[in-house]
Amino acid sequence: MKTTLYALLLMFALPLAAQSTPVPAADPWKALSFLEGTWSASTTTTGSSGGKVIGTYTFRPELGNHVFARHTTSIEGCKGPETFDCDHSDLLYVYEEAPGQPLQAIYFDNEGYVIHYAVSTPDPRTAVFLSEASKPGPHFRLMYQLKNGVMVGTFAMQMPGQTDWKAYLEWSGSKK
Repeated sequence: MKTTLYALLLMFALPLAAQSTPVPAADPWKALSFLEGTWSASTTTTGSSGGKVIGTYTFRPELGNHVFARHTTSIEGCKGPETFDCDHSDLLYVYEEAPGQPLQAIYFDNEGYVIHYAVSTPDPRTAVFLSEASKPGPHFRLMYQLKNGVMVGTFAMQMPGQTDWKAYLEWSGSKK
């Protein structure tokens, strides 16, 4: 009788197990969802550039939800010394190299800069983009924090041999 019961289990249990629905993979973009949308930005620079820019930028999924992109959508006002670049534009693409891999990002701008970042979300309202420390030259950190409905951003640099970060560009604004 034990053989018959075992045979019945094999006959019915294995086909049912094979028909079970696979568990979907975690959404890699969920941790960055607080960034999605169009945001106003009032920007100030530090150091010798002394510029002030008012504009907007948009974070949105693209390419069939395989890339999360940030685009500067407009510059409404720009003031600064003659040497300050009021025509700055850039793109940031966040991507997953393969399913289940950590998020990465790549940045391009109209000045020819390209920065590769590792992406982390230390809490549900913060995203940190950290450049590769192994590259020569400065190390870069781009950070977004949502505080009481206001997106606060900072672009900072860490010079070779230094431990402290120096803010180069800071901005804040609400969702449009």
